[in-house]
Amino acid sequence: MDFSLTKEQEMIKKLAGQFALEVLETVAAELDESHTFPIENFKKMAALGFTGIGVPREYGGTGGGAIEEVIAVNEFAKKCMSSSAILSIHLIAPHAINKFGNEEQKQKYLPRLTKGGELGAFALTEPNAGSDAGAVKTVAILDEDTNEYVINGTKCFISGGSRADILTLFALTQPEKGLKGMSAIIIEKGTPGFSIGKIESKMGLAGSETAELIFEDCRVPASNLLGKEGQGFKIAMQALDGARIGTGAQAVGVAEGALDLSVKYAKERVQFGKPIGTLQGIQWYIADMATKTESAKMLVYYAAYLKDAGKAHTKESAMCKLNASENARHVTNMALQIHGGYGYMKDYPLERMYRDAKITEIYEGTSEIHKVVIAREVMK
Repeated sequence: MDFSLTKEQEMIKKLAGQFALEVLETVAAELDESHTFPIENFKKMAALGFTGIGVPREYGGTGGGAIEEVIAVNEFAKKCMSSSAILSIHLIAPHAINKFGNEEQKQKYLPRLTKGGELGAFALTEPNAGSDAGAVKTVAILDEDTNEYVINGTKCFISGGSRADILTLFALTQPEKGLKGMSAIIIEKGTPGFSIGKIESKMGLAGSETAELIFEDCRVPASNLLGKEGQGFKIAMQALDGARIGTGAQAVGVAEGALDLSVKYAKERVQFGKPIGTLQGIQWYIADMATKTESAKMLVYYAAYLKDAGKAHTKESAMCKLNASENARHVTNMALQIHGGYGYMKDYPLERMYRDAKITEIYEGTSEIHKVVIAREVMK
């Protein structure tokens, strides 16, 4: 088995690493303090081709697949989790349209979501439909006279929802069928009847806005239906399989960033006349952090490999997300312990990284839901 990256992947890794160091790291603390969405940085990502990863070049993308996405998201997360999350979540929209959209939809939306620098979002969660996605209540009823869907309902906790130009919305087009009546619909920013509600104040990822979306007799053309009526749940679950790999990459990235800082600090911090890195207790912390992070990374890459190969990867996506997110919490916690009082201060990035890491155990499916998914796949 070959674990090496191709020349193109090495170039992406180098470019993403430089961008993270020169652009993202310099504003990471400011974004966290000011709760500012880094729209200019997102446009820079688009100019460099990151927002088109996994989309064919004929639609403005840069090609590649899940492995290329993992590389970029991972490098970004080492320096700024908010920016990493923005890219990872954005990519769900163009990937869904590329896979399930018709040619007209691909021509219309993909260039805008890739080289055009427009932001995408994935609108599934509702106040009573979190882990239980089948409890969605938002409806989209076809008005046959105008050939438009009339949408009513509320979405919550939508990452980037307040800033997104193009959303993939999940609603019941045939409410009487329940889950089998769910469909995916493309909605553009500024559509009458679509408004932004509450912007959430969060524990972490302060640079990535999370919003409530409100639909009141919002009308969109029937041609905006993604796939077929009743395919919404299938589209959502397949999209989440990919999104979980992206979350795993975020979690590995923040763990690697925390580990790098810990190694540097352990070599420089002198106590009792010698660097604390010479103490066996600190060395064991470092060894544990490094081993678990490398293991998590391999599982993320394996899930990405399976996705790119067109093989079933539901189990592996859930496994990599569960493992990497729990490791991110563990490693950032150990890194804080190594840094002692300094790590607890906002002058150091670890306090932010510790808060940011926690969300990886919650969004795109909680750890508990992933255990259900894994068990179901193993036992079937």
